[in-house]
Amino acid sequence: MDEAKRYGRLGAFIVVSLCILATTVFLLGGRKWFQPTFMFETYFDQSVAGLDVGAPVRFRGVPLGHVVAILTSAATYEQSVPLDKRREYIVVRVEVNISEQEAAQMRRDAKSMAARGLRAQTQLAGITGQQYLALDFLDPQKYPPLPFDWTPRYLYLPSAPSSAGEIIAKAQSFLASLNEADIKRLGQNLNTLVSDLDTKLGEIPVTDIATHLQAALRAANGTLSRVDSLLADPSLKQTVDNLAVISGHIRQMTDDGELNQLVKDLDDASERLDAVVGDNQYDLRAIVEDLRSTAGNLRALSESVKRYPAGALVGGPPDKIQLPGHSP
Repeated sequence: MDEAKRYGRLGAFIVVSLCILATTVFLLGGRKWFQPTFMFETYFDQSVAGLDVGAPVRFRGVPLGHVVAILTSAATYEQSVPLDKRREYIVVRVEVNISEQEAAQMRRDAKSMAARGLRAQTQLAGITGQQYLALDFLDPQKYPPLPFDWTPRYLYLPSAPSSAGEIIAKAQSFLASLNEADIKRLGQNLNTLVSDLDTKLGEIPVTDIATHLQAALRAANGTLSRVDSLLADPSLKQTVDNLAVISGHIRQMTDDGELNQLVKDLDDASERLDAVVGDNQYDLRAIVEDLRSTAGNLRALSESVKRYPAGALVGGPPDKIQLPGHSP
């Protein structure tokens, strides 16, 4: 009986542990196993170097899913096709985690969206060089779907060459279009260009430029020598030391409050001077008038001395002035 209880407890413990483990796995990411997914594939007629499994898939920058497989059409759909008739495409399969309703709508609208120009294109992610798959609407006439003879396992979405691959393809096409005459003409033009460049380089007055450069260097050396001599002059050092001492005194006066006290004293003296001038402005005006009269008299005396020097030195006293209304 005890052994049966132990087995029962052990079984209950195992069941509870499995339930907890399953719940933990589901919460940590296992729920995506039960989410509806939408798969599609696209084909490239060029290299997809840099595009790896797990690379993000974005529709106009919005994250949509990730790449789950990168295969070749020869190993996927053309195993029984002769080698000289194989397409040799690169098959890229994408998984999009969306709801069942959205997946049904995407399956229903896929053909019309492809007809409008929805294309898959590899693009570089910043400066890292890693590629991702971008979905966007392009010109359907410029980027038609690639021809193939098999039935896709998943929904097919046409592709477009990447911008870097398109540039390389155009360069290769241009080089392939060159014939022997074009290459010969291009070589002649390059030789002419090199000859003209040599002629222009020969016309450059290298000697004059070197002479002017040497003169400029000598002038610069002379200037540097004068600057060195000026810096080595003891008087400059003494001046700098004196400025440092004066600056130290001013800083000390500022720290001790003497400079602030001096400014305050000057303000007080200015206020007192304003008060004195305001209280005695009439006396000051009379003094100024007297000074003006005295200056006028001195000016008249000076003019008299200039005209009659002898009379000013030995002459008698001046005549009395007869005021009006008084008898002599």
